[in-house]
Amino acid sequence: MAADTAPSYDFGLLRVGLSADGVAHVEINRPEALNAFSSQVWQELGACFGRFKSDGRVRCVVLSAAGRMFTAGLDLKEAATGPLGAAPDPAVDVARRGYYHRLAILEFQDAISAIETCDKPVIAVVHGACLGIGIDVISACDIRVAAEDAFFVVKEVDIGMAADIGTLQRLPKVVGNDSWVRDVCYTARRVPAKEALLVGLVSRVLPDKAEALAAAQATAASIAAKSPVAVVSTKHLLNYSRDHSVREGLEYTALWNTLAHNSHDMAAAVMASLQKKRAHFPNL
Repeated sequence: MAADTAPSYDFGLLRVGLSADGVAHVEINRPEALNAFSSQVWQELGACFGRFKSDGRVRCVVLSAAGRMFTAGLDLKEAATGPLGAAPDPAVDVARRGYYHRLAILEFQDAISAIETCDKPVIAVVHGACLGIGIDVISACDIRVAAEDAFFVVKEVDIGMAADIGTLQRLPKVVGNDSWVRDVCYTARRVPAKEALLVGLVSRVLPDKAEALAAAQATAASIAAKSPVAVVSTKHLLNYSRDHSVREGLEYTALWNTLAHNSHDMAAAVMASLQKKRAHFPNL
């Protein structure tokens, strides 16, 4: 994408930076409210990752949060005056109220799913509390690293509802332990970083936020140095294969690669390997 048509990343509650090597850093920036997810936060997050998908400059993304914690979850004060907390209008029947409530939930789901569908790998850096919707967000990411003070809670049962933005769909596939998932989803118990590492929710635990962020940025830089065609193809095919049978995944991969194999990146990568040099690839 040409520089003069590159998407803008000017958001109110997100800090977004893009390094010269193509690593975007998104920081949820609502520390005074413990990064609770108001409608503005999730709408901006969805818009941001939607733009990443079509921005060829972006090769990998690091997602973190400012302040004391990753997120306290849903902004309950805002939710109390919205569809979840507002008193029903007796003049409007249940069917009509339910129709629009469903649309609101789907809009919220789509905003968080934009992390998964943007095709650029996303590395979540978790410190402090990661509650409720925080689990929805990080389970939509590709890689999760945590500081030692991080802890995780699937909080929704404590506010009288089932998680509905992606945790119940993605978390079982992230950790591959159905018993553990049901344990934490039914009880809303606190899961420390060491346990999260043990079950595979995170891939690394670092001493503090600064080291976790540095590790994530180093991994992102390594990914950004690879062929962008190869990287986005790999993420796309992993996501597809996760949700389909092995045979379906193989057939789709064969079809996908009939296009992807036509990049100049493959020849450049092979030649660089033979010459024991680092290959340099143009943006997507």
